[in-house]
Amino acid sequence: MMTETILSRRTFLAAIPATLVACSAGPAGSQTSASAGLPPMRVHKTPTCGCCNAWIDHLRADGFTVEGIDVADTTPIARRLGVPDRLRSCHTAEIGGYAVEGHVPAADIRRLLDERPDAAGIAVPGMPIGSPGMEMGNRREPYQVLLFRRDGATRVFANR
Repeated sequence: MMTETILSRRTFLAAIPATLVACSAGPAGSQTSASAGLPPMRVHKTPTCGCCNAWIDHLRADGFTVEGIDVADTTPIARRLGVPDRLRSCHTAEIGGYAVEGHVPAADIRRLLDERPDAAGIAVPGMPIGSPGMEMGNRREPYQVLLFRRDGATRVFANR
């Protein structure tokens, strides 16, 4: 009887780390940054921008881990990351060695991280109605997600 108790305790204690990992992963089927292998994202934005916060909510709902950083002006950050002025929007993000400018859909960021193209980043210039964070009921403007290089060259990454 004593041997069974000791083995039972050992089995129980050995199972604790695996149980803790499984419990911290969240409900089955949920997508978290850790389970999806997504790097964390830093979003530089002005403190009063509501659409920036809505875009961050869109990303978090898709499983991204996002740190919002309030700054007075995102221009120096965008320039450091190689975002051409003509592609600017209201916030600039960094993820996995890329810049993400503006209201880029989470799916396009995932594609960027999966494909790893030779680029500085992707952008949705301006603030098109209907893009993530810029929802206005059923109103929607077609827009493009542009891939850009540090030399300023761009190409269409996605049509939305």
